Amino acid sequence: MPHSLAVRAPSTGQSIARVAEVLDALAARDTRGEILTAVRHFPAREAQWADLPAWTHADLAATYAAKGITRLYSHQAAAAEAVREGKNVVVVTPTASGKTLCYNLPVVNAILENSDTRALYLFPTKALAQDQLAELHDLNERLENRFGVFTYDGDTPGGARKAIRELGHIVLTNPDMLHTGILPHHTRWTRLFENLRYVVLDELHTYRGVFGSHLANVLRRLRRVARFYGRELQFICSSATIANPGELAGRLLEAEVEVLEANGAPAAEKTFVFYNPPVVNRALGIRRSYINESSRVAQEFLRHDLQTIVFANSRLHTELLLTYLQQANPHAPGGAEKIRGYRGGYLPGERREIERGLREGRIRGVVSTSALELGIDVGSLDAAVLAGYPGTIASTWQRAGRAGRRSGSSCAVLVASSAPLDQFMVRNPDYFFGNTPEHAFIQPDNLEILVNHLKCAAFELPIRPEERFGAVDVRELCARLAEAGYLHRAGEHWHWTHEAYPADTVSLRSVSSDNFVIVDITGQPEVIGEIDFTSALDMVHPKAIYLHGAQQYHVEHLDFEERKAYVKKVDCDYYTDAIRYTQVRVLDIAAQQRSPQTANAVILSEAKDLNLNPATNPSAPSYTHAHGDVLVRSQVVGFKKIKFFTNENVGAGQLELPENEMHTTAWWITLERALLESLPFSISERQSGMFGLLHALESVATLLLMCDTRDLGTSIGERPPAPGAENAEFAPLRLEDAVGANAREFFEPNLYLYDAYPGGIGFSEPLFRVHETLLRQTRELIAGCACEQGCPSCVGPAGDLAPRAKEAALAILDRLCRCGEGGASAAGLAI
Repeated sequence: MPHSLAVRAPSTGQSIARVAEVLDALAARDTRGEILTAVRHFPAREAQWADLPAWTHADLAATYAAKGITRLYSHQAAAAEAVREGKNVVVVTPTASGKTLCYNLPVVNAILENSDTRALYLFPTKALAQDQLAELHDLNERLENRFGVFTYDGDTPGGARKAIRELGHIVLTNPDMLHTGILPHHTRWTRLFENLRYVVLDELHTYRGVFGSHLANVLRRLRRVARFYGRELQFICSSATIANPGELAGRLLEAEVEVLEANGAPAAEKTFVFYNPPVVNRALGIRRSYINESSRVAQEFLRHDLQTIVFANSRLHTELLLTYLQQANPHAPGGAEKIRGYRGGYLPGERREIERGLREGRIRGVVSTSALELGIDVGSLDAAVLAGYPGTIASTWQRAGRAGRRSGSSCAVLVASSAPLDQFMVRNPDYFFGNTPEHAFIQPDNLEILVNHLKCAAFELPIRPEERFGAVDVRELCARLAEAGYLHRAGEHWHWTHEAYPADTVSLRSVSSDNFVIVDITGQPEVIGEIDFTSALDMVHPKAIYLHGAQQYHVEHLDFEERKAYVKKVDCDYYTDAIRYTQVRVLDIAAQQRSPQTANAVILSEAKDLNLNPATNPSAPSYTHAHGDVLVRSQVVGFKKIKFFTNENVGAGQLELPENEMHTTAWWITLERALLESLPFSISERQSGMFGLLHALESVATLLLMCDTRDLGTSIGERPPAPGAENAEFAPLRLEDAVGANAREFFEPNLYLYDAYPGGIGFSEPLFRVHETLLRQTRELIAGCACEQGCPSCVGPAGDLAPRAKEAALAILDRLCRCGEGGASAAGLAI
């Protein structure tokens, strides 16, 4: 336990005293000093001030003064000056530091100076656009409606769209609407594009991975259309703290960007607690459920009348926590719920109502996915509980920053799961508090993404022969698209000729652009939500229990033709969890390396018994590691019924649903036959060891890449005879098959770590480069775990694996690490 758990209560406000009472209650449970692994107190920080720029329009200065803003924070003033000088800017400061004013001040000022000036604001979500609209409306009303400001998204009525195109000085939208609703119809937006000067990119840090790669191509198209109308655009970006904001902005904009990182905003005091659920079985390393413990911690805050937000890492866990908290805090008969859920899939009106309830204080607790992680104004919350490590340091700080946004003291509690990454963070708090947040990676020249946007670009304007679109050969791609019937060459230009509307078939955020609508048929049919195609297979498959606002619905029918899921209200004591199988096939090897066949003392001694002296026998224990293109097939084949609170498995069912295919990139390691035969374990134990090894490899790879756990997928399969070859033996190894009595021996298995996005986003090649570090740190993770037979913090739950899985995983790693050692030491052993 940390040496001091006391939090000093200041003279102002009662919330800090109540926070102190909650922490004392948590500390009282920690009798062994193992639960609260870190309690860090961050004192309040004074503001750094600067004067309003001298060039600020007198009316705008008076308007800000009427709002109580007579001076700016230092970073706001620096950003306004940089924009005034015509620079592309990215402002990188924490949550609630006043980033909005960094772009509103120079943009509105420019409009007041020249009423023809136009600006386009891009937000990653519709909710953020609505939030900022309220701020701009207030500013405009105080200026006697001197400019037009509107949101333009999928919810905008058709009758209002023409007026927005003509009258909008500032148009607030999202990348998806820019992609499908504005760029393809740019001739209707002539007034905007002929005068477009500024493009604002808010929450820049969210544009990573596949979403960011798509956005980079959408911005290429935006600049291309703007140049057609004779405009060069200036970009103003804002971002939460990440390791490479300048690099990310530069790759997105393909232009020089000035990075402003000095934060002049004040900060209220905050306490950050790391909470590790208590161990209930030391031999198996089993801890109490982190979902149940998160509920208990949140309930402690709610009991002390502290407005609390709880973050969960999945939609299912959001609904589970909401169910538990609503049962613990029943609302008065006829009264409204004081604990609400918030996630993607809820209808827009429902989400807006929850946001208002939080701002007004009517809602005392909210359970959310990452949907509330961004800067939507939900008022001044007192506490944030994070149910599980979000996957990145940056995201953790974003979620913790949702409490105490405006003023007053606040508390954030990270409740760790048993996953290796969670356990690493809570056991090594100095790593978290002392490290910079992660890098944000994008791959805009990913061919699958780029080709789709090149089609969209051709639809918008004919492609000229000298045009550049990323780092690819545009002429060659256009020629290929012409052969496929999409383009036609007329003179030197390529024209779109296909009947399809290309932007409509390209989703910026997921594999499929199709969403399922969820229809409640308990009484009169009513649409209660929507869900993307991939998630629908997991959450609204036939016989599933779908949770929405803590209400349980049984899925009666999933209609693939109409993209509708029909559900009925039920009251049961379990929920369902889908079982998905994944299969990987190598298509092309980009690079490959075989370990030296020279061996070490451990392998030599065990190889003698098998007549496998590596100096004379070419089949000495060794391995191959490689990276390249793969085809990933996945399918939901069944589901488990899990009881609320106890997490007992109370039943299962089988399903026959469509198979998904994805072309991506992967790093993999091949365990050669001699290495497997040198292991003194049964077939079942070897295969359990492989699953345990892969479980740990994924966690360490996530840490080395500084990426999100959801960015990587894993699978085990037989090594194919050649890349792309189809053969009868090509089938994934499944965990339940590995530990069964009829476990089938694999001749030379491949252990895959693949990019979980179509086309890949560039993780496999770095893993190939650092594979020795990856293997060494994975061995340290497993060997350093205090459990006896394996646990969720190293190789996975012991109950799911054969008894000696941990030993087997370590034995494999011993061979991998020593096989990979330099030739000199191995040569010495041979002598």
